[in-house]
Amino acid sequence: MAEIELVTTEQITEKIYLIRGVQVMLDRDLAALYRVETKRLKQAVRRNMNRFPNDFMFELSKEEFANLRSRIATPTFDQRRLRYPPMVFTEQGVAMLSSVLRSDRAIQVNIQIMRTFTKMRNMIAENQKLRKALEELKQQTDEDF
Repeated sequence: MAEIELVTTEQITEKIYLIRGVQVMLDRDLAALYRVETKRLKQAVRRNMNRFPNDFMFELSKEEFANLRSRIATPTFDQRRLRYPPMVFTEQGVAMLSSVLRSDRAIQVNIQIMRTFTKMRNMIAENQKLRKALEELKQQTDEDF
């Protein structure tokens, strides 16, 4: 259990990207968190495609892949010699992965990932509330002057 706790919220947050207006995680990043080969993760998904509709998992287009590579221009990302556009998983897709991987680590890591997605969603909601309050305050100030 202590080994699993090494995956922190910050480590997970760094691996969440906004693509097509949706928060997603890359197959390679998930495989690293689960400590399985990306190839094995993809095989498990392909054997269970009926569990992964397009709103759970999708493959990036070549353009999206190129855009992602330019945004993540880090040595470790480039060193992986990514030849094929990755599969990306939404929050629901990540949750479904635990049912196809079936390891204790996958289950525990998924719990942490779900908590991280929830924290991020709450932060976004809180930011929207603050933005609305600031806009209302600005409007009141503009009316007073």
